[in-house]
Amino acid sequence: MFWDWEGRSWRILALMSKSGLLQGKPTNLVVNGCQNSAAFGLANHRSPAGVDVGRSPKARRWAISEAPMIRNYKVSPSAANLLFNRLALSPFQQTLLPLSCCSSGSPKMASNESIKSGNEEQLKPIFEQKRVLRSSVRKALKAMDPSLRSHEDNAIQSIVLEAPWFKSSQRLCAYVSCSALREVDTSRLLSETLQHPPKDGYPKKIYVPRVEDKNSHMRMFNISRMDDLIANSMNILEPAPVDGDGNQREDVMQTKDPIDLLLLPGLAFDKSGRRLGRGGGYYDTFLKNYQELAKARNWKQPLLVALSYSVQIMDEGIIPLTPNDVLVDALVTPSGVIPISPAGLDKMKV
Repeated sequence: MFWDWEGRSWRILALMSKSGLLQGKPTNLVVNGCQNSAAFGLANHRSPAGVDVGRSPKARRWAISEAPMIRNYKVSPSAANLLFNRLALSPFQQTLLPLSCCSSGSPKMASNESIKSGNEEQLKPIFEQKRVLRSSVRKALKAMDPSLRSHEDNAIQSIVLEAPWFKSSQRLCAYVSCSALREVDTSRLLSETLQHPPKDGYPKKIYVPRVEDKNSHMRMFNISRMDDLIANSMNILEPAPVDGDGNQREDVMQTKDPIDLLLLPGLAFDKSGRRLGRGGGYYDTFLKNYQELAKARNWKQPLLVALSYSVQIMDEGIIPLTPNDVLVDALVTPSGVIPISPAGLDKMKV
């Protein structure tokens, strides 16, 4: 059930008593409760790096497992849910959204039975939370000391280049970093991989993104050298659809072989695998399409690894989810690798 924080809990208990839907004898046990408002998560939160992300959660209903004490009765959850639905919601409650539940697997989609992707009105509070969080993280990235940024860029790329899970990959997708967007740098990672075949790994086939339109349509094309990249209208390096000889570049969605690794950018991440993008939906759309392709062809899903500055790592629960958000399998930070999903733990041998 979901609990009413506006002082109408007595109505639920009265209805339960009247309807005979209380279980057992009177008791003073707490129903998975918490006893003070500090546990309700309404205090201002900051990320480990000190990014002010405002009140969190801003809009949600609280499950009974997080509710305050209900004294004197043992409550049937199904009965409580039924009775609660008979109560009119206050304006405050009408703005609240259920908790998002995440399934395991790789790649993983955020799922919630009570939120449908087409319900724009219900998702508006989550989109607003994301907008506020994006603004906070952008400010933190802008304020980041250049020397610290350079140090973290080098540390992250070195960790990836030396990692067994990277050395063993044969086909991968990776983003081309943009300094204006303050993304973790991938220039050394890409150039070294393309120019110098690994001594103790496999030769790699690399696909990088090209944005096709403003409708979240992005393709991944194969490149063989950094010179294959040209600046687009936003001054972001992308591959042209055809190479210097006029031949069509290979699209990862049309290749006969699966990719085994995807290196992802983002604005914010947490250690439960949540990723906050820039709002265009390009990567989530691409990942969803590739997931469907891999499933149809009975391929193993690729490992999803996000690269993150220390300032981009949020406390768990700060980043809100929508049904189309894809969770990552692992994070690479300046301090090391953080495996998250079972696939990440297995591949990274932690």
